Amino acid sequence: MLDRVPEPWPTCNISEEAARRIERLRRIRAKPQTWPDIREYYRLHPLKFFDHWLLTYDPRNAGSNLPTMLPFVLFRKQREFVQFVYACLDAAVADVDQGLGQIGGLCEKSKDMGVTWLCCGISVHLFLFWAGSAIGWGSRKSMYVDQIGDPKSVFEKIRLLLRGLPREFHPSGFSLRDHMGLMKITNPATGGTITGEAGDEIGRGGRTLLYLIDEAAHLEHPDLVEGALSDNARVRIDFSSVGSLGNVFHRRRESGVEWSPGQPIVRNRTNIMIMDWRDHPGKSQAWYDGRRAKYESEGLLTVLAREVDRNYSASVEGTVIPAEWVRSAIGVQEKLKLVGDGGWCAALDVADEGGDTNALAKRRGVVLRYLEEWGERDTGVTARRAVEACRDCLPLNLQYDCIGVGAGVKSETNRLDDEGLLPRGLRLVPWNAGEGPQDPDDRVIAGDKDSPLNGDFYANLKAQAWWSLRRRFELTHRAVTDPSFSWDEDDLIALPADLPLLWKLVKELSQPTMTHNSRMKLLIDKQPDGTKSPNLADAVVMCFAPMRVRKPMNITAEVLAQARVGGRR
Repeated sequence: MLDRVPEPWPTCNISEEAARRIERLRRIRAKPQTWPDIREYYRLHPLKFFDHWLLTYDPRNAGSNLPTMLPFVLFRKQREFVQFVYACLDAAVADVDQGLGQIGGLCEKSKDMGVTWLCCGISVHLFLFWAGSAIGWGSRKSMYVDQIGDPKSVFEKIRLLLRGLPREFHPSGFSLRDHMGLMKITNPATGGTITGEAGDEIGRGGRTLLYLIDEAAHLEHPDLVEGALSDNARVRIDFSSVGSLGNVFHRRRESGVEWSPGQPIVRNRTNIMIMDWRDHPGKSQAWYDGRRAKYESEGLLTVLAREVDRNYSASVEGTVIPAEWVRSAIGVQEKLKLVGDGGWCAALDVADEGGDTNALAKRRGVVLRYLEEWGERDTGVTARRAVEACRDCLPLNLQYDCIGVGAGVKSETNRLDDEGLLPRGLRLVPWNAGEGPQDPDDRVIAGDKDSPLNGDFYANLKAQAWWSLRRRFELTHRAVTDPSFSWDEDDLIALPADLPLLWKLVKELSQPTMTHNSRMKLLIDKQPDGTKSPNLADAVVMCFAPMRVRKPMNITAEVLAQARVGGRR
């Protein structure tokens, strides 16, 4: 697992914060004429509203020195989530007159990241400061949406937030008793509402500015929800721990584009935000190791993989490379003090169709040093970009997917070579996943006579390459977890902790599954139902499965002269 220095938890002295809020409220009440300006300030600055006024509830503090009602202090990733939701809302409001359809957002999260509380706080802010706004909530069961007196339910959280606010923030005429009914909270001054629905009825209640779906990956009939919400909400935000491969939540996540602060919201695609346990300042490697030991002792590692590691493949049988092995390779260069030297190798996976992307990987020795992806459809541009990216680590073999559109890469590099523009020391090597395995008469396990022949075990080169990478990750995992295991650096694989696109690669590497054909040869399914092509993983597989390059045949002038005498071409 990744060793890291966690983000420090935002400090808050509860007594001092309470005193600041009391003084802030005193100043407001002393100058009631400033109230319109104050409302406008908080309307434009929702994070300040969180910081200055909202309380949260943590029953785990009962019996300790800490109160159960606490100031809502956000850590960095939580603040980014609030920014994400308002970026979606701002994008929707900006083009409301153009009728461009729904803005979609999705948050894939580890357990216990506080996202439900954040969405409740956002709902309260919109309810108070966005006049006439309608906010909808949905979850798979009504008890999760609203159960009077149960703070685990969404609406009881919202009631706690509203009760914790000074009365000056409540709408004119608002009554905590009369306007907070079951699954409905009403703003009598503006007509705004917060409403809840459950199960197959999600989205049937009418039009909303914002619709929030809690634990969206676990809806019983998500296809019905898709139809109901398609035109009823201006902005839709799904948030959930992960479920199974291929369900609606997973398909929306796979087809979306990841958002980061400062980036614009993308239309006609689902905007994705990731909240991993490593983003939580209260969760360290020691915390994770403890949780893992507990789940392992109880035989529930698949639960940990889903709820904490966000692994969709946790319950999938026949995964080629278990996610646990992949994570063991992160930062392993420092853990095992690997040298990390040797020759360079690179691989280019060429975009095929639809939303596919190009992916380029480079390694030195067993350390993956470089990872990049882009969406260019012109293979000429892709070839030139890959060549340029390899210029700083020559000599190098660049293996490329040569089937289909990949043939255009060879055409372009041939042109560059003819014009003297191809860097010396760069050699293009075709890689055909459908070819037979290399060294078909060698054993799968070298030196083991009981091991099957490569030609009998693998259906094709793709199966051989994925199995070889699986073996590297397995040995790396053993080297990290078993102090008595003897290892050779050349057999391992190292993923630097600061590698760009690292966590996307981690997910992709554990996506493919394995099966066997009618002749009992190993087959690899890179795209189980509902998944996208793992382009980054494909590039890494090719990069760690070098092809033997055939040297050009040298024909001497004497041989050519003899051939001409004999009348042969």
